[in-house]
Parts: sequence; C-alpha cells; structure tokens
Amino acid sequence: MTPPSVDRHSAPSTDGAAPAAHPARVNPWLTLAAVCFGLFMVSLDSSVVSIANPYISADLNASLSQLQWVTNSYLLALAALLILGGKLGDRFGRRTFFLAGMAGFVLSSVAIGLVGSIGGVIAFRAAQGVFAALMMPNTLGLIRAVFAPRKFGMAVGLWAMVSSVSTALGPIVGGLLVERVGWEWVFYINAPIGLAGLVFGLRVLPRTKPAGGRERFDVTGVILLALGMLILVFGVVKGETWGWGSAATLGCLALGLLVLAGFGLFEARRRHPLLPMRLFRNPSLTAGTIITALNFFVLLGVIFLLMLYLQNVRGYSAVMTGVYTLPLSLASIVAPPIGAKLTERFGPRLTMPLGMASQAVAAFSLLGAGTSSSYHSLWPGFVLLGLGVGLVMSASSEAVVGNAPVRDAGVAGGLQTTALQLGGALGTSVLASILAGKAGATLFGALTGAGTPAATARELEGAVSAVAQGVAPVTAAMPQALKAAVIEGSHQAFVAGFHTALTVTGVLCVAGAVAAALTVRRGQAPADVPAAH
Repeated sequence: MTPPSVDRHSAPSTDGAAPAAHPARVNPWLTLAAVCFGLFMVSLDSSVVSIANPYISADLNASLSQLQWVTNSYLLALAALLILGGKLGDRFGRRTFFLAGMAGFVLSSVAIGLVGSIGGVIAFRAAQGVFAALMMPNTLGLIRAVFAPRKFGMAVGLWAMVSSVSTALGPIVGGLLVERVGWEWVFYINAPIGLAGLVFGLRVLPRTKPAGGRERFDVTGVILLALGMLILVFGVVKGETWGWGSAATLGCLALGLLVLAGFGLFEARRRHPLLPMRLFRNPSLTAGTIITALNFFVLLGVIFLLMLYLQNVRGYSAVMTGVYTLPLSLASIVAPPIGAKLTERFGPRLTMPLGMASQAVAAFSLLGAGTSSSYHSLWPGFVLLGLGVGLVMSASSEAVVGNAPVRDAGVAGGLQTTALQLGGALGTSVLASILAGKAGATLFGALTGAGTPAATARELEGAVSAVAQGVAPVTAAMPQALKAAVIEGSHQAFVAGFHTALTVTGVLCVAGAVAAALTVRRGQAPADVPAAH
C-alpha cells in the first residue's frame, strides 16, 4: 500500500514558499523516514559518547573538566546556533540545510576519531554541534510542513520513538565498539548512517523555492543570541573550577543573561526577527520550552553521572553497563508512542506533568545506590527515568511546535531543540559540579572513615577531580590494605556527591511537574500546512 501523500486542499502554502512542481506528490512518510536518518545519527552519537567518556579520559589523559568539555563543546555550539539553523531552513530551504548539516556532521565525526588529542576531540565535537544545529530544527520543520495537523502528533510520536531507539542502542553499541575496536569507532559509525541518509534524503525530501522574499536577515540577532548563549553556558561549565559563589562565575552568568535580555528587547522591535517574540505570548509554548529544557537537564545530566558510577565505582565493563541500562533504554522506546496517544487524547497538560513526576520518583529511588548496591535496587529507577523522559519528549513538540504558526515551524523547532540541548549542557555541567563539590567536601572524612591514615587522606584531598569521576587515587606502591581503604573512601565520597546531585534533580522534577500542570495546554495547530522546503 502506498503511504498517503499531502492533500493539495488540506495543505495550502501560507508562508510564502513556492512549492515544488507537484506538491500533491510529496510523500510525508518518506519525508519522515529521511529526516529520521539524521535524527538517529545525532541521538546515537549523544548516547555512545557518554559511555565512551571513561575510555577517552584514559587514552587521552583527560581531566574531569576536559571530559565535560567533550560533551559541553558540542552542546554549547548546538544550543547557540539551533534557532539560527531553523531560521535559515525556514527562509532559504529546510531540505538544503538539513542535508548540509548531515554531510558536515559525518565529516566532523570522522575527524574526531583521527585527531589523536583531547583538544582536537573537543574542537571537532564543537564542529559536530554546528552541523547538528543546521540539521536538527529542520527535522521538525520538515515534518511540520508536510503533515496535516491531525497527523502531526502521530508523526512527532514516531520522531520521538526513533530518537529513543537510537539513544537506547547507544550504550550497547558504544560498549561493543570501545571494547572491541576502540573509542574512535563510536564516531566512525556515523559515516555509514550519514551517507545512507544523504542518498535517501536527496531522493525523497521535497524541494521548493525559498521563502525568504526581500526580508533583511537579522545578523545582529544572530550575534546577540549566540554570544548570550555562549557566555551563559560557559559560566555554568566553569562554575565548578571558579566556584559557584565567585565573582567570575556570577559575573559570567549575569552577563550572559543580560545579553540574552538585550537580544529579547532587540528582537521585539524587529520587523523580521530571528526569533519572533510573539511566540512567547502563548504561555503553553513558553512553559513547554522550559519543561523541555528541564527534561534533557535530567536525562543527559543523570546519564553522564550514571555511566561514571556504573563503570568506575561498580566496575562494570562498557558492554555490561549497556546491558544494565537496558531498562532505561527500553522504557524510553516504549514511552513516546504512549505519550503521543495520551497527548492526542488529553493534551500535554496530562503527559508533561506525568513524565516529570516519573523522573522525580526515579531520581529519589536512585538514592539507594551505594558502593555495593544490588542491581535490583537500580533498575526500577532506570525504568521510571526512561518513561518520564519519553513522555515529556512526545508532549513537548505539541506544546512548542504545535502552538507556533506554520510559517515559524523551523524557528519553533529550533527553539524546542535549543531548549533541549541547553538543558542537556546545563544538566551535565551543573550535576557534575554538584557531585564534585560534595565529593570534595566529604573526601577526607570518607577516606579516614574507611581506614586511611589522616596524613595520607590529607594528601589525597587534591585528587578530587579523579574521585569525582569515580576513580580512586591509588598507586602501585601502596600496601594492599591502604589501597582497599582509599578505594572504599573515594567511592563513598563519589556516592555522597551522586546522592546530592540526585536530590537536586528530584526537587527540580517536582517543580517541573507542578509548573506543567498549571500552565501547559493543548496546541492550537492551524488548519493549514505549507509545502516543505
């Protein structure tokens, strides 16, 4: 059976895009399949990197700060440029920028594996972020453009499921690759996926004339937004090193917020803004954006810490870590279709609070994790975390993209994905910093409590960076009894920091559930859908 195509009468163009010669022949399901190649590649990359981090650290002698930058350089570049990527697609052609982003992502992935230094890995991870920023918002923009409103929720549910499947496969695929052939292959694997996606996308993605007209491009807005995001996230990332109460950290955060406030004021006065401020007049869109950020704050932040806990504290191999986190992965696959159905019937006002509440219970349940906890005490929390993230993900597109005018679909997709990636960057940085701070504060007591002499414990206090990764600062010259004491004390300090980070996460999730229940409403999708471009 041939999948249904876009109906000419139910999908007239409203954004000024000149459709292709035969818009009625555009097949929305093939368009969805094509954009899912890029989505699968980016989501897989994010999850395999998390499990490769300990191997990258060991091979390239990376500190915890540098290891954070392997993640954060990517997220920072992505967050700074996502709205620009969506705007470029809306104005000059979504197909063009989606495919250009995919090609660049493949090339930068290969470069990461070849570069051979932690500085090079961080630099090319940033390049990956730039190209992902061209690709990701245009996945949602293309879907929004070719699906009729009544089928948009189903399409987004499938979109979210593909993201969840690739994220779920990441720990197992990554574990097999780093153990059998090396960590570089978690990046090389993007090449065959991306090349297949490029060939398929060139054949099936609809081609139309750009909708830019004679609008002047908002260069000032681009600079202000990118600069504000860079300063803000840089302040968060450096907060651990500088100290959260230091003048440098507070000044950096204040300056970033000030620049973003200036961006908002500037955009409100622009005739053709980069990010139309009118979008935020819709409280559901605004609240949905914030909850989307919190959702990935929890997901990426907790997964980053879980991988360190399972591999370095519990001593599981990369493959076994992937196997043990399967409950999280499988739950995140099951949740988006369920969330899409619930959202279609009841709206995101039910699904988003339910997802945030599930994540809150997951965070609090994982407080039972210790240096020698049974796996049976962990997997229920993994399931609840996966379910919660998937439910919120499927509802967030309805709350954000579904509430935006079709002509702003790419920008709204960029806004949603910016919130998602900014939340991920903040989650990784903030939770890792909380863990490191608590681990440092408790390290001396944990070491002496485990039997380490006070003088030795005082000397080892400088090894907080290693302890915050779950690595005990032992040497070959240490007697066996002392080694055991240092390992036990170091792991106890890590777990104390892990528990503090989880407590903060749980409280934020409770606040998010309450906020979503009070503010989020069903999207008021327009009754028209323009031709894709």
